[in-house]
Amino acid sequence: MKPRAWKYELLLLFVSAIWGFAFPAQQIGMQQGLGPMTFNALRFALGALVLVPVILWRSKRRDAAIAKLSYPGILMAGGFLFAAAAAQQVGLQFTSSAHSGFITAFYILFVPLLGRLFGHRTGRSLWAGIAICLIGFYLLSVTGKFVVSKGDGLTLLCAVLWACQILTIDRIASQGDSVRIAALEFAVCAALSAVAGVGERCTWDALRAAAVPLAYAGIMSVGVAFTLQVVCQKRCPPGPAAVIMSLEAVFAAVAGYLILQQTLTARALAGCGLILLGVLIVQLAPLWREKTATGAVVPQ
Repeated sequence: MKPRAWKYELLLLFVSAIWGFAFPAQQIGMQQGLGPMTFNALRFALGALVLVPVILWRSKRRDAAIAKLSYPGILMAGGFLFAAAAAQQVGLQFTSSAHSGFITAFYILFVPLLGRLFGHRTGRSLWAGIAICLIGFYLLSVTGKFVVSKGDGLTLLCAVLWACQILTIDRIASQGDSVRIAALEFAVCAALSAVAGVGERCTWDALRAAAVPLAYAGIMSVGVAFTLQVVCQKRCPPGPAAVIMSLEAVFAAVAGYLILQQTLTARALAGCGLILLGVLIVQLAPLWREKTATGAVVPQ
């Protein structure tokens, strides 16, 4: 482990908790009268604004010219982010925080799967992880009539779109400051959400009632958590970081139970466990192979 990396791993655990507890916040915001697109527009606008002082501070510290940004790439990433957030937010009207958290984690499978279209290589661990996750998804979401619930289906679509957003960011991340790119991406998502939410009813009473969950989802989940993730992942070993950030789904289930009294059946819990196992296999198997190939000591 890198010197003092445990401090950043604890911060990553905090980030995972922030993201996990954002799921019930998103549900509560809609329960107070805000439409899903209106909630997203305000949430991502807050997230973009929170990053402005971070951008100014980083610019002063670097005291160097900022690379030219890829605005078409940022628009594309913002479009995918909008579509992913919209599918997740609408899906949360029909499913629980736990279901949404664990199914959203499928993006970790879809990233390497879609990456094959760009020539990225994948190992057998990906297919093993997908198989295990599909069994978990069946236990978690498929009813006795072999029908996927509407909310879980939308959340699965969200995971695909989230993977597209990640792959887009991967292609443009080297073309400028990452925090600046994120702020612009959030602004694009907020603008598209605002347009999509034109027909939604929004009152001052609803805004006041949803102020706390909205502030949490925007400032903490989008702005603060993203910034901490960028800082921590540069200083943490990739293996522990991957495991810690996978716990977002677990925190989502805990938050749903504590805040909204959402419970899971034994079948659903088994499904959650298999999804988490499949996600961890996809994340950690390549690191295990790399250590073995380089002759590093692999823990028993």
